Amino acid sequence: MRWQGGKAPTVLQVVPTLVTGGAERGCIDMALALQAAGGTPLVASEGGPMVRELDRARVPHLALPLASKNPLTIRRNARRLAAIIREHKVDIVHARSRAPAWSAWLACRATGARYMTTFHAPYNFGSGPVGGKLKRLYNSVMARGERVIAISGFIRDHVLGNYPIDPERVRLIHRGIDRGVFAPDRVSPARLVTLAKQWNLPDDRPVILLPGRLTRWKGQTVLIDALAKLGRKDVLALLVGSDQGRTGYREELENRIAAAGLRGAVRMTDHCSDMAAAYLLSTVVVSASREPEAFGRVIVEAQAMGKPVIVSAIGAFQETVIPGETAWVVPPDDPDALAHALDEALSLTPDQREAIGTRAMAFVADRYTKDRMCAETLAVYAELLQPR
Repeated sequence: MRWQGGKAPTVLQVVPTLVTGGAERGCIDMALALQAAGGTPLVASEGGPMVRELDRARVPHLALPLASKNPLTIRRNARRLAAIIREHKVDIVHARSRAPAWSAWLACRATGARYMTTFHAPYNFGSGPVGGKLKRLYNSVMARGERVIAISGFIRDHVLGNYPIDPERVRLIHRGIDRGVFAPDRVSPARLVTLAKQWNLPDDRPVILLPGRLTRWKGQTVLIDALAKLGRKDVLALLVGSDQGRTGYREELENRIAAAGLRGAVRMTDHCSDMAAAYLLSTVVVSASREPEAFGRVIVEAQAMGKPVIVSAIGAFQETVIPGETAWVVPPDDPDALAHALDEALSLTPDQREAIGTRAMAFVADRYTKDRMCAETLAVYAELLQPR
């Protein structure tokens, strides 16, 4: 990477926490990529388990209450970030979420540091004339960056369609997955055996995988209803994800499974720490989201593992698959269409399954890798080193 004037930048990324999620994963990946390119990365957040990754790489983590939406706390955080910018001679502040973005924007105005953002979601605008106007103002800080990264074409269109922003400031950079993790030859047989035993998977049944936290918009109910219509008892569907305290929804799912007579065909598991192995153990991977996904990392990971996928025809899913070649694309919230797609996916011959897997892996390797995401983001940092 060639930097303006030969000097690599110091970049401070700000996120609410480092617990889990796409924004957090992107933050860690970019910190390590900047370090490898000779720059100086800093990360500020409230902390979390992912801080260990920064510690191992000796990337400084600065603990601040950045998840707070309290206006007084946001102001205090702005003063603290301004002090950090001056102390560490920060060139660029990269914000990935709204509350810390307000603090970062104020700090950049006070210090002259360059301010940029990544839009990780299509933030809603609330309801009512007053509430909607306030929510739109709150969201607008993400569109105030000198550069604004959109993680998908869907998000880019959302930004351009809802905020008064010069399109020249927007950069489309898809999220990327680590091909060192999500590749079939990187998963040992021992890992497959371990996970199969943990889940008590039968050897003779196709496995339908729906990864995602247990929340209504992820569409677990749509899959359950589709399986009831499919009428096959020789399959096993796994709903992989934590309820994150949504015990009422978990109970609703359990009741729905029982009412459909699917107790032996649908299981709920908690969070899985080895998703690469989980994909390899599956026959088909489903995302039945009822609301638009900003990117849909699960479906890209599954294709990277050579698996056929079924997705809803909304949001970024329409750009992260090849309909009819790597995926079935069905209308959202349509159990009949999903049941039909499942029937076709489960009826593939071994040769058809292999051909789909080959196309899917090549598609992801060409477009959605972590290396490409990091290189394109480093190029944005280089842009901001140019004089205003």
